[in-house]
Amino acid sequence: MATKKSPAKKKVATKVVKKAPAKKAANKKPVIKKPAAKKVTKKAVKPASSKAPKVDQHGLEQDDEFYGLYFAKSTTKGLVEVKPCTFSLMYWWKGLLGYSDMIEISKGSNTAILQFESTFGGGYSGETELTEKDVLDLDHIIEVDEEEMLISLYSYVPIPVPEKLVGALSLAVLNINPETRYGSLEICPTENEQGETEHFLRYRTATYLRGIKSGKVEAIESMVTNGAEFFGLALDAMCVNKSIKKWLIS
Repeated sequence: MATKKSPAKKKVATKVVKKAPAKKAANKKPVIKKPAAKKVTKKAVKPASSKAPKVDQHGLEQDDEFYGLYFAKSTTKGLVEVKPCTFSLMYWWKGLLGYSDMIEISKGSNTAILQFESTFGGGYSGETELTEKDVLDLDHIIEVDEEEMLISLYSYVPIPVPEKLVGALSLAVLNINPETRYGSLEICPTENEQGETEHFLRYRTATYLRGIKSGKVEAIESMVTNGAEFFGLALDAMCVNKSIKKWLIS
């Protein structure tokens, strides 16, 4: 009798196998949802292409004060293009201040440089370390980067820092920079004609003209004016050290 019951167990096993194909059919349903995902990606592409602003040969948008304009100046090497940032600097230097054109423009007109000198005088006696009698000569360099639309100002004390004073001056710069709200002081090493290393004190600041639709000339003027003020305050602050003051006014 035990041998007769074993075939019945085999039939039960075949019934379990028949239920498996029904589960495979259920796995096909998620495939139907894929077309809905494709529609979302198509909608995201359309607004990006339709909102692209019109720009000129310099990348300026239509509402920019220099949009579509072309400037050039005559040099010994021929006609040189004056791009927007350089033109803004030139207008400030020549148009507003009335100085002769000393701006050097690179080949390709992507960079330009202006070098000039100025005199710094201290404040009233008893109120500042540097008084009206303490007059300093300073050198300035303004650099233009047309690709970045960046204007950088570097103001130098044109006399080398004595080696014995480098440590004290470095400490003064370290203490004053956090209090300088605009720009910063630096001690720059350079090699002279004799191959010796010299250190110079300079002040550096910069401003971006990118995104300024109107008022680029005023932005440069503001940078130079504020830079001169904060450099003067920094020079006065470091003159608490009498050795530094003696070096500056020597």
